[in-house]
Amino acid sequence: MASSTGRPPVVVITGTSGAGKGTLERRLLARLPELELAVSATTRERRPGERHGREYWFVSHDEFDRRARDGAFLEHVTHPWGQRSGTLRSEIARIRAKGRVPLLDLETQGALAVRDEMPESVTVFVKAPSFAELERRLRERATESGGEIEERLAVARRQLELEGEFDHVVVNDDLGRAVDELEAIVQRELEGAGTISPRDPSPRR
Repeated sequence: MASSTGRPPVVVITGTSGAGKGTLERRLLARLPELELAVSATTRERRPGERHGREYWFVSHDEFDRRARDGAFLEHVTHPWGQRSGTLRSEIARIRAKGRVPLLDLETQGALAVRDEMPESVTVFVKAPSFAELERRLRERATESGGEIEERLAVARRQLELEGEFDHVVVNDDLGRAVDELEAIVQRELEGAGTISPRDPSPRR
């Protein structure tokens, strides 16, 4: 649970690859307009149709290095394939200036870094109902090679060992149920922090 710091919360969602956290986040954003997804900075090349500041803040490796040295990142990681990504402090400030609550989609280590630096953060770990189901989802998705899938599974095993480090754990066994649970968690945390007013508890249709 977020600490009482007098500052509005930051909602951090993490979990294993294949757990479905991206789908849960999209549903959550549609239900809670007080939230806004923080746009990460990345060194990867912009793809056709992507816009600077919408999908990502696209920066060069040199600019990324400079910003990291200057302490501009709340958290940042270097991926095994060489690209770098991170959450800019200015992005948190931008969302808060609009009166909204930042929602961060982060790798587990990045989520732990935010947890440690921002006591007001609310952290949620999303996982599949079993490791066998996680493996099935990754193989069914088939967007990676067999070797990459094995690497993701190895990372997932390490991430699952850390689930107890987070405020809440949501098991994505049924999408509708998991979205309801995630919404209830975030709404309760925001109400507790005084960020939003209590809502009608009647069930959704």
